Amino acid sequence: MKQIILLNVNDEFYEVAVEPHRTLLEVLRDTLGLTGTKKACDEGECGACTVLMDGKPVSSCLVLAVEAQGKRITTVEGLAHNGELHPLQQAFLEHGAFQCGFCTPGMLMAAVGMLNENPEPTEAEVRRAIAGNLCRCTGYTRVAEAILIAAEKIKQSQGREK
Repeated sequence: MKQIILLNVNDEFYEVAVEPHRTLLEVLRDTLGLTGTKKACDEGECGACTVLMDGKPVSSCLVLAVEAQGKRITTVEGLAHNGELHPLQQAFLEHGAFQCGFCTPGMLMAAVGMLNENPEPTEAEVRRAIAGNLCRCTGYTRVAEAILIAAEKIKQSQGREK
């Protein structure tokens, strides 16, 4: 039996009818058409489905959609604003921090979540934050470098806003 829930995804509200066993990942991809969040292991082991829930990274394959009601969900589609890439997206692009791109959305979301908590991370802290995101292509070096570069750019832009 389906129930109606209200989801706040990327600052837009969606009223959806879901079966209680449906995951947030399934609803994001199959119901809302937000396919940036990837389905891979379906066990919370790979990080491909990482989204932010109230600013913190979660594996959307392990969260029931009904549990997301009343939470603020951000997917990779919600990072860019007014046609401009998020500084992390721009840094990944400029510094070749991806290859096939499958893991990139999850990496970006894990990095955003980490920067929400720690805007001036060390390389070790960056590597720890993305440790749950598996990548078969990049070797993580460029990913960590791009995150550190983006963190610095974010810090500089926030300094100009004050």
